[in-house]
Amino acid sequence: MGADLWYALRWEAKSLRRSVLAPKYGAGGGGSIPVVLIPGVFESWRFLQPIIDALHGGGHPVHVVSSLGFNSGEIPEMASRVRRHVEENGLSGGGRIALVGHSKGGLIGKQLLAHHNGDGLFKHLVAVNSPFSGSSLARFVPLRSVRVFAPGGELLRTLTAVEDVNRCITSIYTKIDPNIPGSSHLPGAENIVVDTVGHFRLLADPRLGSALLDVLASVDRTHPS
Repeated sequence: MGADLWYALRWEAKSLRRSVLAPKYGAGGGGSIPVVLIPGVFESWRFLQPIIDALHGGGHPVHVVSSLGFNSGEIPEMASRVRRHVEENGLSGGGRIALVGHSKGGLIGKQLLAHHNGDGLFKHLVAVNSPFSGSSLARFVPLRSVRVFAPGGELLRTLTAVEDVNRCITSIYTKIDPNIPGSSHLPGAENIVVDTVGHFRLLADPRLGSALLDVLASVDRTHPS
């Protein structure tokens, strides 16, 4: 757990540096499906740099949503910002996009599939260590942006009730996640367990990069450009 926290602190510090995603990441190869990244709570897109590198290395155009900031806003509003960013920046030109979200980002991704995808633009969501059933620890944190993850909350109940989109979700999570004791298993979705411990360190684990590329390759085959 100490190593996981240290990893998070190091990347949070890196995230404080003002920068924009290098244009090279937006150019993929071989027609691979474009990916929009959604970070977790109190994370900026920079926190996901290891995933960005893995996806770009696999030929996928990668896009981030700077207007999310450190992602402390309400999930419905954050989902609206993602959809708006996609439309305003012309990312929907190919008619297909995949979402990759870490932690809260996975919930935002499901919100997008459930309520902002009438045109079927978003083909798949890969959620990494996302609290689909909430976290029993959230109720002890005196911050609204975290307590929303407490099991039984209205937002989680509403998202859980939308089951038909689960078939378009792959949930990848660690065997032991100290931040989400109940696991990130999502009924009806493809669930992949990585045999390691932590909530954050998985982001830089080569096994996650390989799993992401395998899932997105399957999406590419199902939804060719």
